[in-house]
Amino acid sequence: MTASFDFVLSLGDDALIAAQRLGEWTSRAPEMEEDIALANIALDQLGAARLLLTYAGELEGAGRDEDALAYLRDDREFRNCLLVELPNGDFAVTMAKLFFLSAYQLPLYTALAGCADERLAAIGAKARKESAYHLDHSALWVKRLGDGTDESHRRMQAAIDEVWPYTHELFAADPAAPVDPATLRADFDATVSAVFDEATLARPAAGWTPGGGRDGVHTEHLSFLLAEMQVLHRAHPGAKW
Repeated sequence: MTASFDFVLSLGDDALIAAQRLGEWTSRAPEMEEDIALANIALDQLGAARLLLTYAGELEGAGRDEDALAYLRDDREFRNCLLVELPNGDFAVTMAKLFFLSAYQLPLYTALAGCADERLAAIGAKARKESAYHLDHSALWVKRLGDGTDESHRRMQAAIDEVWPYTHELFAADPAAPVDPATLRADFDATVSAVFDEATLARPAAGWTPGGGRDGVHTEHLSFLLAEMQVLHRAHPGAKW
């Protein structure tokens, strides 16, 4: 079974926008080692985005390559989840976002590695190794901050509470996809619960569940992000190094 253009595009957009946000920490992280770590994670996400967007362009069959899909679409044409486009906030917010994204991407890529679409399976097999590191790294920070000082605990809990509503969109059912996101929820919940227990953090109560990213309905933050990400390409279309 070959994956659909929309499904592959959504995964590529998740990775692309996550990479752009993480790249904003370059030279601004709380310590040099973390600066390098976040830059490397951003590059991992960018690498996955390139593979996925290249494949999406081939599935579309309209002659658009990875650059055209990244730089020549407006916000309503992007299919990323809202989680990845949210502003970085403070360091706790960034770690909460990365933790939730990684806890979703690891079982996703693991499942894709065994799917019938050989191209997508190869991408999943590569990306799952990187996602495992992303999850370990972000989980360590969630536990370190959650079970640290009173101030670090307060800020980590506030970050979790702020970001949590945006996780529900990740698991919207798509039975026609090579991997139905709804089937990943149990693994995600188990990972999150185990880390929250160690971090002495409370799982937020059910409530508001924003969505729309998969349909091209985004927050205002994506437009500003794209303006910065796309400005050079749009100013010099077709330019080559």
